[in-house]
Parts: sequence; structure tokens; C-alpha cells
Amino acid sequence: MPRPGIFPDHRTGEIEEMKQHRYRVTVEHLALPDGSAPPTPRTLSFEAGNHDDILAIVDRLRGRGDLREADATSLAVGLKLFSEVMLENRSHVLFEEFAPHFKAFMQTLKKGPVGPAE
Repeated sequence: MPRPGIFPDHRTGEIEEMKQHRYRVTVEHLALPDGSAPPTPRTLSFEAGNHDDILAIVDRLRGRGDLREADATSLAVGLKLFSEVMLENRSHVLFEEFAPHFKAFMQTLKKGPVGPAE
């Protein structure tokens, strides 16, 4: 399997290379819905690439003021991880129907704040 940033085009099979920032993402299970500790705490850690500086995007989204800081952080990181997978697999049938809606969402997001954080 090619390493992140080096991937075959889904339809042509040709190898494409995208220069990327590299990140290590870690998710720790801290608590159950009732607030208690998980019986077996687990941690997931993986590496991912992205053509954008995710930390700079987190700062920009936090600075908008229309989302709480934790929500802005989650949105920025999740969106950038998702969008990079979609970009690297843009010709995959899984993303065909969703792509135009995602583009519209991104245009709305880039317009700026839509209201105050609650």
C-alpha cells in the first residue's frame, strides 16, 4: 500500500504525489457517557498527512468566535482529516455524490463567522 501522500488514482492507477505536512493524531478514551472511567482505557494513535497546516487552520477557526473553542478545534481537525482522504480519493465512487455538497459547505465555512458562539 502506498504511503500517505503517494497514492494511485482510483480510475487510471497512475501514481500521484502530493507534498504534505505530517501529523500524529492521538485519541484517548477519557470517560464513559456517565462520567466514569472506561473499564479498559484505550488510545488510538496514527499518522496522517495534509496539504494544509492543520494547526494554523485550528487557530483561524478558533479565532472566528462563532463556535466554542473545543468545537472549533474538533471541527477543524476532523474536517481536515476527512477532506484530505476525500481529496486523495476524489475519483472514488464513495465521494461522488457528496463532493458538490462538501464544496458548498466549505464555501460557506470560508465566508466567515455565521453567529456568536453559545
